[in-house]
Amino acid sequence: MPKIKLRTIDTFAPENMDKAGIKQKTQELKLRIGELQNLLYACNARSLLIIIQGMDASGKDGAVKNVFEAVSPMGCRVNAFKEPSSLELKHDFLWRIHQHVPEKGMIHIFNRSHYEDVLIQRVHHWIDRKTLKQRFEHINNFEKLLTETGTTILKFYLHISKKEQLERLNERLNDPSKMWKHSDNDIKERAYWDDYMIAYQDVFENCSKHADWEIIPADQNWYKEHIIAKKVVETLENFKMKFPKLKT
Repeated sequence: MPKIKLRTIDTFAPENMDKAGIKQKTQELKLRIGELQNLLYACNARSLLIIIQGMDASGKDGAVKNVFEAVSPMGCRVNAFKEPSSLELKHDFLWRIHQHVPEKGMIHIFNRSHYEDVLIQRVHHWIDRKTLKQRFEHINNFEKLLTETGTTILKFYLHISKKEQLERLNERLNDPSKMWKHSDNDIKERAYWDDYMIAYQDVFENCSKHADWEIIPADQNWYKEHIIAKKVVETLENFKMKFPKLKT
């Protein structure tokens, strides 16, 4: 993958976009995801892993909730990876991740993922450069294993501007319906913004061998959700699935 400079990539939709028209198309795509997920579940031959990464308040929760609202809970699971537990820390960093990859017929969504172990740990210098390079290699081998055994991986980075992030974090202080999301740590992490951008850019460059990263402009939720939904539909349609015939 060519070297990515996040500061050169817009966080907004193109100016000529018809917002109302795009939102209508997104609704159609959401319904199509529901249809295709049902087909995926029925065929029971392949699986889809969706990884969503991004800075705090970039809209990861909203993307999961809104894009996949038509999907049956029977065929989809969401995992939010937070700080590792004491048990998880006794294992290799991929141990807790591998337990949640999708079985055949399923869509699994990771709200944050194994990439936290080469992002926050790098930014705060909890690992050294040698360990970082080793983890890049382990991640590539892990994703190679998944892709070669029937799991397609989609990786979305929600690209939010620093200005928009601050506005959203401030909303959590003033909007009663969002106060539960507030964390003092989110504000502290803003001080490391530039370090995170460098860390993400290295992830894009070093961990795109078996699944490319999609950089999603995330300052406008309607556009972010449209791009994600469109990519999911295209991926599932490319599976060329057909309902199994009645066994006689």
